[in-house]
Amino acid sequence: MTPSTEMNRSMSKPKQSFRSRLYGLGNSSTFVGYLFVAPILILMGIWFYYPLLQSFIYSFQDISFLNPDAATFVGLDNYIEIMKDKDFWTALSHSFLLTVVAVPLQAILALVIAVNLNKVLRFKGLFRTLYYMPYITSTIAVTTVFMYLFMQQEGIATQFLTWFGFPDVSWYANVKYALPFLMILTIWTYTGFYMVVYLGGLQTIPNDIYEAGLVDGANGWQQFWKLTVPMLKPVTYLVIMSGIINVMQLFDQPYALARNGSLGSPAGATSTIVTYFYSQAFSFNRSGYGSAAAFIIFALIIGLSFLQRRFMKEEI
Repeated sequence: MTPSTEMNRSMSKPKQSFRSRLYGLGNSSTFVGYLFVAPILILMGIWFYYPLLQSFIYSFQDISFLNPDAATFVGLDNYIEIMKDKDFWTALSHSFLLTVVAVPLQAILALVIAVNLNKVLRFKGLFRTLYYMPYITSTIAVTTVFMYLFMQQEGIATQFLTWFGFPDVSWYANVKYALPFLMILTIWTYTGFYMVVYLGGLQTIPNDIYEAGLVDGANGWQQFWKLTVPMLKPVTYLVIMSGIINVMQLFDQPYALARNGSLGSPAGATSTIVTYFYSQAFSFNRSGYGSAAAFIIFALIIGLSFLQRRFMKEEI
C-alpha cells in the first residue's frame, strides 16, 4: 500500500465520521425537539428577552424615548429616587392590599363554585360559560358596567348597599371607596377563570377516593376538607400564583376608571405599581426611571413567587 493511499484513507475517515454524526444528530429526538421549539425561542428572544435586557440597561440611565441619544448613565440614582418617592409607596401599598384581599377571596369563591358546579348533571357547560364570561369580556366594558352599578342614586349595587349602612355615593369617584370598588371588580373579573381551572382539577380526582371516604363515614364537609382540598393543592398553588401575578400587574381597570384623567383617580386612590410605572415612563417621559420601577415590580413578583413556593411547599 502506497503512502498516498494511506493518506487518502486517513483524510476520508473524518469526512465519513462527520457525516455519520450529522446523520445521527438529524435522527436524534433531542435535536428534532429543539428544531420544533426554535421558532418560538427566536420570537421570544426578539420580542421579550431583548426588550427586557434593554429595559434593564435603561434603568441605570437618565433617558427619554423622545430623545434617546441624550441618555446619560446615572447608576443606581433611579432606584434610590424611587425608594424616596411617596407616590411609589402609596401605589405599592394599594397593590399589596389588592393582593392580600382579592387573591384569597377569588380563589375561595372559585373553589366553592367549581365544587358545586362539578355536581351539576345538566347544563354544566352553560353555567361554566356564564361564569367564564367576565374574564373574556373586554375589561373596559366590564369596568364601565360596574361604574353604572355603583353610581350614586342610580346604581343598583349602590342602592342595595345602602340597606347595610353604606353611603349613597359613586364608589369609583370616592377616595374612601374607590379601592374597595377596584377589589370587587378584580374579584368579579378573575373568579370565573380560576373556577374553570379548579373544575379541571376536580375532573382528575378519582371517584374511588370519595367512595372510600363514604365507607369510612366521612360527611360532605369532611370529604371536601380532608380529600378535595389536599388533592387540589397543586391547582391551588397555580391559582394563587397566577392571582398574585395578575393583581401585581393590574392596569386596565385603573386605566378605565381614570376616564382620560390622571391614572390612579380619584386622588391616587386606585393607583397601582403598574400605573405608577406607566405614568413615569410615558406620561412624564422618564423612560429610565420607569424602567427601574418596572424591574422593581419584576423583583417583587419573583420574591412573592419564592415565598409562595416555600409556604405551600410545592415544587414549581
